[in-house]
Amino acid sequence: MAKHKVIFDTDPGIDDAMALLYLHHHPDIELLGITTVFGNARIETTTRNALYLKQAWDIAAPVAKGAGVTLDPARVDREPPTIVHGDNGLGNIAMPEVIDLPLDPRPAHRFLIDTIKAHPGEIELVAVGRMTNLALALREAPEIAGLVKQVVIMGGGITANGNVTPVAEANIHGDPEAADAVMTAPWKVVLIGLDVTAKTIMTRAQLADIGRAGGNRAQLVVDVSQYYLGFYETVVADGMMVHDSCAAAYVTNPELFTTQSGAIRVVCGGIADGQTIQKPDGRGFPPNPWDGFPSQLAAVGIESEKVLKLIHDVIAQGA
Repeated sequence: MAKHKVIFDTDPGIDDAMALLYLHHHPDIELLGITTVFGNARIETTTRNALYLKQAWDIAAPVAKGAGVTLDPARVDREPPTIVHGDNGLGNIAMPEVIDLPLDPRPAHRFLIDTIKAHPGEIELVAVGRMTNLALALREAPEIAGLVKQVVIMGGGITANGNVTPVAEANIHGDPEAADAVMTAPWKVVLIGLDVTAKTIMTRAQLADIGRAGGNRAQLVVDVSQYYLGFYETVVADGMMVHDSCAAAYVTNPELFTTQSGAIRVVCGGIADGQTIQKPDGRGFPPNPWDGFPSQLAAVGIESEKVLKLIHDVIAQGA
């Protein structure tokens, strides 16, 4: 069976680190690139973090620096969520200010365009931060939408409340215009949102077991995640939501997810800024702003324990 050719669009970020190690270790995934975007920290920090993880885990894939501001320049810049990911984006672990590794010379959106065109019909984009890089790539080369195998997004939520406002999830809320451009493009999108990620909670004991089973590489994930666990003490009884790893798991094991189909739009502005809304296929409505856009998939169910075991087993096997 051919390997999944993946580009990981990310804003590392604690849960991003676990997802990256999953993608790096999974035997059925060929990681072709890591593109960075602002979100969990500013772009200089998320890019440094991606290089740090690349170096720590000996990842061959290049890192390309991406967008540091929203698609709409009129949007007000928001402060990074240091309460969730720490001041350095990786749980305040000790790490160098500068990583002595080169970046790919292309901006992330150009890296995406070039790599997609080099592998028509094969690339799977796993996007777990703001959608800005993907929207910029579509703006410059809209034809890539017909060349991508699928776009798996960690973000939003169709049946769930948000996590930064009552209706909006952080990745979508951070750049709604970019997210709407990505959801409505003529490519296959799978939305892995809070409907399923909020149900997938890795306990402290499960995380510690990954560290024991997975050696030094996995232990770095455990160390980084301690800050995250501290944040989640106010949200869940024991453990942390593994948002981004759920999106990575969908690539290799979609059978562990239940999806529903329909066009997806993102609210841009007002009190519902950043809300993701799906018009279910098969339902009749008067003419509306969802008409004429492609039907996309949104995950609404997940076999959480099986996904958690999958994450454990994949990361541990790289020890």
